[in-house]
Amino acid sequence: MTDERRPDPVVPDLLARPYWIFDMDGTLTEPVHDFAAIRAALGVPAGCDILGHLDTLPEGESRRLHGLLDEIEIELAGRAEASAGARRLVQALDRRGVRMGIVTRNTRQVALRVLEHIGVGSYFPAGSILGRHDALPKPEPDGILRLAASWGTTGRSAVMVGDYLFDLQCGRSAGALTVHVDRTRAFRWPQFTDLAVASLEELAELVERGISRE
Repeated sequence: MTDERRPDPVVPDLLARPYWIFDMDGTLTEPVHDFAAIRAALGVPAGCDILGHLDTLPEGESRRLHGLLDEIEIELAGRAEASAGARRLVQALDRRGVRMGIVTRNTRQVALRVLEHIGVGSYFPAGSILGRHDALPKPEPDGILRLAASWGTTGRSAVMVGDYLFDLQCGRSAGALTVHVDRTRAFRWPQFTDLAVASLEELAELVERGISRE
């Protein structure tokens, strides 16, 4: 990664914000979701937003398919692995006194299981984990705004870290500084991105470097 993708003014702002909110799947974890297969299992048309489509269905069918989606995600939770740098980053933020939360389109139950499985559960209190039943799903900013309010602050004091467009749109709408984590380095959504990194390892290095300079 070149410094061109992380302009100097962004990093001090990043380090000054005392609240960090993470997406979970594909951000704190290595990607394991085969979304094409999940859509097929649920009868969701290719390319459609899964949660959005399920919510358009008749109530009984929607409830049944949401239950099936929960089962799929619980099975996937057992296969979760921490992404490169995930533990290092949350430990560095914890040493800095940062409060951390999760906003995920998964359920809180699954998120709790995954976070414990990958070894970072102790850094995320249950009340700071919002799933799709606790707030309007991303890209709506509701999750960030709810967490910020519970912490007695606003989205403008927060950092949102995620690997997908919805994470960045959610963060931008809430006033948070947005960090796009993209292993491919394609960085497809610069208009919603304040800082682009290829991994949480790279982000952890930035945080640790900032701590050492203070």
